[in-house]
Amino acid sequence: MAVTMEGSYTNAEQAKADTNYMEIELEMVRIWGKRKDGAWFYVEQAAADTKDRPYRQRVYRVQEVNDSTFTSDILTIKSGEALQGAYKDPLKLDALRADSLGLLEGCTIRLQRRGNVYVGGTHGRDCPNQRGKAAYATSEVSLSSNRMVSWDRGYNDAGEQVWGAEKGGYIFLKRKRY
Repeated sequence: MAVTMEGSYTNAEQAKADTNYMEIELEMVRIWGKRKDGAWFYVEQAAADTKDRPYRQRVYRVQEVNDSTFTSDILTIKSGEALQGAYKDPLKLDALRADSLGLLEGCTIRLQRRGNVYVGGTHGRDCPNQRGKAAYATSEVSLSSNRMVSWDRGYNDAGEQVWGAEKGGYIFLKRKRY
């Protein structure tokens, strides 16, 4: 699954066809390749017109549960600003340390392999979120070798959506592999 995830993605086609979607670029590069406790990725997400100022930087830790099930833990990065652009700069990536990470409790994504596609998401209301008026967030993901669909949404305590795309997920096409 690690080979499937890694790469440079864009939803430019989708944004051009539907103005409800911003044009986003997503970078996922493998880090800490010698570790035996999962596949680790540095992830950067930015609007295409402000690529040098990502709005999201994370580390994902992917682990195999069994031959068809995987989990992806989502971790925040303390002082992540210093790592901006690290997906293209190995020296910056070398500066990333495990003790600067914090697990987003309840936000683990569970993925099931269905043929050549991995499909899954977060569980119910388990992922707390304080963006805007949200109380919790959900993520739904579909991943194949050249495409990823990601649908992140925030909900208030009453279960009403308060942020995120309303019609469906962001459709990212892989433009290159790292």
